[in-house]
Amino acid sequence: MSGALYLGDSYIKECEAKVTSVKDGKFIVLDRTIFYPKGGGQPCDTGKIVNGEEDYQVTFVGKFEGEISHEVDKSGLKEGNRVRCLLDWDRRFKLMRMHTAAHVLSAVMHKELGVLITGNQLKEDKTRFDFSMQDFDRDRFQKVVEKANGLLSQDNRIKIYDLKREKAMEIPGIVKLANSLPPSLKVLRIVEIPGVDIQADGGTHVRNLKEVGKIEILKLENKGKNNRRIYFSLM
Repeated sequence: MSGALYLGDSYIKECEAKVTSVKDGKFIVLDRTIFYPKGGGQPCDTGKIVNGEEDYQVTFVGKFEGEISHEVDKSGLKEGNRVRCLLDWDRRFKLMRMHTAAHVLSAVMHKELGVLITGNQLKEDKTRFDFSMQDFDRDRFQKVVEKANGLLSQDNRIKIYDLKREKAMEIPGIVKLANSLPPSLKVLRIVEIPGVDIQADGGTHVRNLKEVGKIEILKLENKGKNNRRIYFSLM
């Protein structure tokens, strides 16, 4: 997406930008942004937009009709304003760590247990996975987490790059959730954890697995026939 700086570098903490449109006084579109919009199970970023001596807190970021809209806490920004964007970096980095951990755990779950994630929700302090699994063996699942933690202890640098859709779709398992990629996308952003996982993904990630920490299971639940749920955090 044009102007979405986080796609190229998730470690950019601030940037200069120009206000290109304002709706209802507090929905702001910029010509470039560091703020990730809510999507794919990952929450939006927060932070502030600074115009001169005035700070505008960014409370929500979403993507609507191909544009990233920033909701701020008050009116005052005008089309044409040159502003400075500042990310709530501590929160973003927690989400980056959590997102990368989720990729590793889901890859190990699929390899060891043959299950696929049917739903997910990332948060700063915990993440939820929903998945289908007939025989729910908690001890076996704990071993899966231990294996994932073994991978997270390695010095393994993550690769992020673009591939044409036709070429990307030749890679087995490149799309983990059915119907998650709109047909209009001709080029896919690929997140590859060498030897662990590769998938089309638009979220933010750490550069190296050793930045993530360790996965800790908070709760395992049966949600009905074959429907399971896990909550985990990072240490």
